[in-house]
Amino acid sequence: MRQDTKSPKRPASRRSPQAKPGEGSDEKRERILRAAEALFAKQGYAATTMEQIVAALGMTKPFVYYYFRNKQEIFEMLSWAPTVACFTSMDFPADDPRPAHAKLEDGLRRLIGATLTHYPSAFFPYREPQAYRPEYRAAQKEIARHFYDRLCALLEQGRADGMLEFNEPKITALAACSLPGFLFHWYRPDGRLPQEAVVEELTQLACRVIGLRTRRKTAAAPSAPH
Repeated sequence: MRQDTKSPKRPASRRSPQAKPGEGSDEKRERILRAAEALFAKQGYAATTMEQIVAALGMTKPFVYYYFRNKQEIFEMLSWAPTVACFTSMDFPADDPRPAHAKLEDGLRRLIGATLTHYPSAFFPYREPQAYRPEYRAAQKEIARHFYDRLCALLEQGRADGMLEFNEPKITALAACSLPGFLFHWYRPDGRLPQEAVVEELTQLACRVIGLRTRRKTAAAPSAPH
C-alpha cells in the first residue's frame, strides 16, 4: 500500500460555533462555566436553569447574561473544548518521523486522556445529544470526520507496515474509540485507580482492538518531536 504522504485535512475551527475572540481567557466567564458544568453534571441539561446557575455563583442575572445569552450557549461552550481536544488527538506534525502504529498508540492515549481531563464536560454529548443546536452538531460532525479520516489513514498505513492486524478500518476505528466513548457510564474521578492508570489501561485495550502486534513494556508512548 502506498504510504500516505498527504498533509492532513484541515480540521473544523477549534473555536466554539458561538465563541467570541479572547473569551477563553476571561476569568469571570470561566467562573460561570465551572458553576454551570457542576449543575449540568449533577442534574442534567433540562433540569438546569439560568436562575440556578446565577444562584450557584452568588451573582446577579445581568452578570451571567453579559457573557452568555442562555444556558444552551453555556452548555455548547463547555462541550466544545473536549470535542476539539479529543478530535484533534490524531493530528501530528508533518515532520513527525514515527511509524503509523506508534502515532496511533500515542493518539489513542491522547484521546482517552483528553476525555478524562475534561470530565465531566466531555461526557455531555453522550448523555444529552438532543441538547445541541443543528449548527453545533454540524461543526461537531465536521471535526469528527477529520478525526476518523486521520485515524483510518494511520490504521491502513500501520497494517501495510505489518504492525496491525484487523479487517475493516472504519469498524476498527469505531470499536477502538468506543472505549473512551463509554467512559461516561462508569468513570468516576474518585475511583480506585488514578486517572493516569485508567488512561494506560484503556490505551492497552484500544491497542488490542486495532491489532497492534508489539507494544513496549514501559507505560509511556514515544513523544512527538517538538
